[in-house]
Amino acid sequence: MSLYSKRGVSAQKEEIHAAIQNLDKGLYEKAFCKIYPDVLCGDDAWVNVMHADGAGTKSILAYLYWKETGDVSVWKGIAQDAIVMNLDDLLCVGIYDNLLFSSTIDRNKNQVPAEVLKAIIDGSQEFFDNMRQYGVGITYMGGETADVGDVVRTIAVNGTMTARWPKEKLITNEKIGAGNVIVGLASYGQANYEQTYNSGIASNGLTSARHDMLSKTYGARFADSYDNSLDEKVVYIGPYELTDEVESAGSNYQVGKLLLSPTRTFAPVMKELLENHFEKINGLIHCSGGGQTKCLKYVPDNVHIIKDNLFDPPLIFKLIREASKSDNREMYQVFNMGTRLEIYTNEKDADSIISIAKGFGIDAQVIGRVEGSDSKKLTIHYGSEELVF
Repeated sequence: MSLYSKRGVSAQKEEIHAAIQNLDKGLYEKAFCKIYPDVLCGDDAWVNVMHADGAGTKSILAYLYWKETGDVSVWKGIAQDAIVMNLDDLLCVGIYDNLLFSSTIDRNKNQVPAEVLKAIIDGSQEFFDNMRQYGVGITYMGGETADVGDVVRTIAVNGTMTARWPKEKLITNEKIGAGNVIVGLASYGQANYEQTYNSGIASNGLTSARHDMLSKTYGARFADSYDNSLDEKVVYIGPYELTDEVESAGSNYQVGKLLLSPTRTFAPVMKELLENHFEKINGLIHCSGGGQTKCLKYVPDNVHIIKDNLFDPPLIFKLIREASKSDNREMYQVFNMGTRLEIYTNEKDADSIISIAKGFGIDAQVIGRVEGSDSKKLTIHYGSEELVF
């Protein structure tokens, strides 16, 4: 059993998928988000989409960092995480504007004071204001903020995003097929619309990253930061303090800031692509829960996805792998490993898509291709190793 499973979580969400398997799949089964007919206005040419997601256990890292350093601004990144995990999923069905967002914040009032709530709410509005400068319109509808100390030990930050969208402008992944190439957009670096270096960690795999990276002292000092029923052998077993610094390529990075880098949104890039190059896009995959295997759920059943030119994993994933001693198979199933958005396109269009992404300061390259197959499968090449899923 993997450390991830021993901590009570699943990278592949098998039990969750089993619980919802009988639900209506919506209009397009392979679309990245569930899409329904336009029940709001009854227009056959339009659809409705509502999506829910959140920052996950990354809020626990923010809690630890804030407790240790007193830096309340770290919570603004958690606000961005909760928004982007919704926004970038919706980007993958072609939606990039006229969005509504409602937040859900559950806290233990005895542990998390009002200043934290204010930082999260202010951070949400700041993110929306920044996106509006790039033509991505998101209206903040408020939401629910509840004091539920009997349920939540610290704080959970989640949200729901809604849109009404023309059917002719949807990406449903049905066009993905043999002969396509895959353009990958990097999760790390510093985009033109980001203020600092982004480690690329996003908001998936943070239970693993937190316990594998941070030292036992955190369990001893902050018993409210983990499930106390867990075997102590898997709780905070790493070598680092949040304020430790690591060196890479001549630069120093704080471990806490690497783990808490806000989830990068690709909205400015995708607005340009979806608005002006829509016909070049055959499919979109957000490598969130499930990491580099996420595509298997959303591509057609008759393809073999081959990823043989992924980005070299950035520093944060190298640190996690060293600390956890995880093999490459588990790492690529849990984390995005530096490539977080996949654009399935025709070979002749790949260069123009790459150029547009780089114009926003985001690295991009052809990371793989699609071949025909009798059954759906994925092959990832890492160095001399071949991982088949």
